[in-house]
Amino acid sequence: MLAEGYEIRPMRAGDAPAFAVAYRRNRAHLEPWDPDRPEFFWTDEGQVENVASGLRAAEEGRTFTYVAWYGDQVVGRAMLTNIVRGPLQSGTVGYWVDHEHTGKGLATALTEHVAVEALGLGLHRLEAGTMVENVASQRVLKRAGFTEYGTAERFLFVRGEWRDHVLFQRILHDDPPGNPGA
Repeated sequence: MLAEGYEIRPMRAGDAPAFAVAYRRNRAHLEPWDPDRPEFFWTDEGQVENVASGLRAAEEGRTFTYVAWYGDQVVGRAMLTNIVRGPLQSGTVGYWVDHEHTGKGLATALTEHVAVEALGLGLHRLEAGTMVENVASQRVLKRAGFTEYGTAERFLFVRGEWRDHVLFQRILHDDPPGNPGA
């Protein structure tokens, strides 16, 4: 259930300025968990490019981005990436929430929103990973119906080294594969 005053919707072309403000406001909050980003990423121009790239990926069916808003502020984002069709029918979920809006169920709501959207795309399975020490994110995934299934050693390069990640999955259905809209 989404707390009062919040809205989740697909990313739109005009979202870049709000993303730029949100990323700058949350830079210290996000840096421990995210891969290194060039300085350009944190600029207005960087977010114009980032949003445009994300919208192109959505048109191609590769990546879908959902934005959490509180009034006119971006306060979170969830992405469905690494979409694989064929017999796998799978995608990867990633998300973040503004440091001033944590603890309100927003990360869980974003993750559940992605699961509903993925089911509508005909995906069978979602996966997500968190750094071993990111216990808060692990709790989010469990609340959103994901189950832990292992640890990937040296999975992503973050903060100058390869980091181990706890892996989670959520099975969305057991119907035969299909590509809606294809």
